Amino acid sequence: MISNKMKVLVANSSTIRAMFEEGKRLANLYGAENVYDFSLGNPNVVPPDAVKEAIVDIVNEENPNVLHGYMNNSGYEDVRDTVATYLNNKYALNLGTANIVMTCGAAGGLNIILKTLLNPDDEIIVFAPFFGEYSNYVNNFDGKLVIVPPDTTTFEPNMEALKAALTSRTKAVIINSPNNPTGVIYSDSALKQLAAILEEAQKTFNTSIYLISDEPYREIAYDHATVPYPVHYYKNTFIGYSYSKSLSLPGERIGYIVVPSEVDDFNDIMGALNVANRILGFVNAPSLFQKVIGKCIESEVDVSIYARNRDLLYNHLTSIGFDCIKPKGAFYLFPKALTADDRAFCEVAKQFNLLLVPGSSFGCPGYVRLAYCISYEQIERSLPAFSKLATHYNSN
Repeated sequence: MISNKMKVLVANSSTIRAMFEEGKRLANLYGAENVYDFSLGNPNVVPPDAVKEAIVDIVNEENPNVLHGYMNNSGYEDVRDTVATYLNNKYALNLGTANIVMTCGAAGGLNIILKTLLNPDDEIIVFAPFFGEYSNYVNNFDGKLVIVPPDTTTFEPNMEALKAALTSRTKAVIINSPNNPTGVIYSDSALKQLAAILEEAQKTFNTSIYLISDEPYREIAYDHATVPYPVHYYKNTFIGYSYSKSLSLPGERIGYIVVPSEVDDFNDIMGALNVANRILGFVNAPSLFQKVIGKCIESEVDVSIYARNRDLLYNHLTSIGFDCIKPKGAFYLFPKALTADDRAFCEVAKQFNLLLVPGSSFGCPGYVRLAYCISYEQIERSLPAFSKLATHYNSN
């Protein structure tokens, strides 16, 4: 008999993954070219050639017993030093090897941060719309997720609602920019306001409140947009980074955490992150891909491919009556559904072989998410289906 907690989690298993499975079913019925699956953020841009070359070089050159063996729970020192140096040069920071923990992607990083910080019933604040797995990650450690409602005008953090949500039990606030699902990049002014609010709350409650910046999409930004680095605004900041999107390596589970030396209780936190990495079963980030990152730290994917997809889909949807903010980053559109019930809207969309994810899955009902990290040609083929979907609602 499975645990009661797992019974609930299984019953409420990921809508996104369920939609992905539905896509495979429909593809078998109608052919993959006739099913328009916008459900899963699985990068379609190929990894840089440097990644393949690095894999071959490392396997041929490294001592196998060393390459495939254990290392410090924080990861290889030389790789962490490379990451720290890269970030120092790019963002004018002062990081060293001791400020970096290599992780099993951003998800692994978030889980060891939350394991490090949370006591039962401690509160973690998120801004809707937010990546739905945050709920499960917080639940893993018996924390309480507090959802700040969205500002649907800009989809930047709702500051007044944040002030009302902060309590003496608030342990951390999670932000995600560029954002999944909106593609919004939180502005310099928004981060300044956020930092000021958290500084005031720390004084009011005489406690440390941490900012956790979840950043798998940091490098996926368009139109020369700048993604501010939160460490410059608020000292009690964790950065959780992943190469899943920036190098198109989601299955390799490789990323890192940045913890600035100025963070409250820095030494205790770093010790706890190492122990959490071990006892949660990660032990350490994958050894081969740590080495790959060490060699490919300057590499990047061709973001213009995503920008082209964005423009094609955004321009068509807005031309047929969808209300949508044009994303500045990530690879998602978050248009308003053509009916109040976003889940019902997604069910109707299936009739046109369109697979969309309801905004309710991101704490924001009335909207839908479209992942446009698919081929340009498939998006082109989908446009008549979106037109038919719009006509269906406009004619009723």
